[in-house]
Amino acid sequence: MDIPDKNEPFPLKNYKRLCFLKNIIKNPNILVGDYTYYDDFSNVSNFEKNVKYHFDFIGDKLIIGKFCMIASDVTFIMNGANHLSDAISSYPFAIFGGDWQHAMKNKSYPTKGNTIIGNDVWLGYNATIMPGIRIGDGAIIGSNAVITKDVEPYSIVGGNPGKLIRKRFSDEEIESLLSLKWWDWPIEKITGNVQKLTEIKLSDFK
Repeated sequence: MDIPDKNEPFPLKNYKRLCFLKNIIKNPNILVGDYTYYDDFSNVSNFEKNVKYHFDFIGDKLIIGKFCMIASDVTFIMNGANHLSDAISSYPFAIFGGDWQHAMKNKSYPTKGNTIIGNDVWLGYNATIMPGIRIGDGAIIGSNAVITKDVEPYSIVGGNPGKLIRKRFSDEEIESLLSLKWWDWPIEKITGNVQKLTEIKLSDFK
């Protein structure tokens, strides 16, 4: 079988703007599944630059599943961007030290946990994903969307703030797809079924 090498950073010959993302990531708090690709207009090293406010001392993770498609300029805002929102002031006094260093004693900045992107998710150009968001398997995020709430599997979401445009399939079909979990098949089985996976006849897999 002539199958793309999941461990090859640049799977398209003589084309360096698209990479299998897991092979270029250096930050241990960014976890990426096999065959997920990132396409950038200038340089794929921009991906980690677009993961904003991702500080080691916070420890939150960006987790991206398998077979995802990530367009140029997609931005992930992580928990390091959070400030107090239920206090009199949201100003981060403590980071400046001196007589302000104890301003956060016995307090903590809000955190929404890890950001988790499912499998077979398409993130459109210049989309922004806010901290702690979960995007379900098979979802599509439109260009320039700002995602402030979790996205259900196989949903199409767009706008600012992101809103549901439509479901890609019926609820029954979505349940079947989530049970199918084709992305977890051996790559040889996926390869043998790529024609069916690019059609809409779910009956082929029942």
